Amino acid sequence: MKTDRHQLFHPSAPSLGFTIPRHNPHPTWKGRFIVDVWDEEGRPLDHRELDNTPTLDSSILTAMLYAGGATLNPPSYRGLTMLAVGTGATGPLLSPDAPDPRQRRLNAELARKAFASTTYRDTLGAAVEFPTNVVDFTTTFGPNEAVGPINEMGLVRTLSLNPATRAPVPATFPTYDRTVDLANYDILANYGTDAVISIPLGATFSVTWRITF
Repeated sequence: MKTDRHQLFHPSAPSLGFTIPRHNPHPTWKGRFIVDVWDEEGRPLDHRELDNTPTLDSSILTAMLYAGGATLNPPSYRGLTMLAVGTGATGPLLSPDAPDPRQRRLNAELARKAFASTTYRDTLGAAVEFPTNVVDFTTTFGPNEAVGPINEMGLVRTLSLNPATRAPVPATFPTYDRTVDLANYDILANYGTDAVISIPLGATFSVTWRITF
């Protein structure tokens, strides 16, 4: 019997041994960040490990990277470049609101800095020299580079490699405008919140953000 190709996508169509994937509105990857803080003498002050949320814009960044070979404007289509930290998570200081995938920028960005290293990991967590589906982005803020009550942070694709130059998407949260041309703005790809992390004068803190695809 001849089968109409349109019948394959009809809910009542017979099974042919495979499944047509349904649309998933959320990015199919996850992130986790590890934060360590030391005082000016090198003594540990804080250590945290937390899950976080891929943003809806991360899916657009992925599409841009797939299409990047056809563009004449490479800076607009580069991958992740910096870690941004801020003080603007909403909700109680000790229990802020969970991150929302519609977030497009930090609410109150304090500082941003390029990654000190990017490291691929194998399935056992060991560092490897070839690309895998697990990558660590590590950034270290030196004394007085980011002082304050930090409670939000994110991974950003920036238009400029100068941390002082910022091009954030206009603050529209919680409205999510899908017509914004992200080629013209920094892209927040992953966002996390937590109870306040106190960074005093003279302290150093490091963030390793692990992305698993």
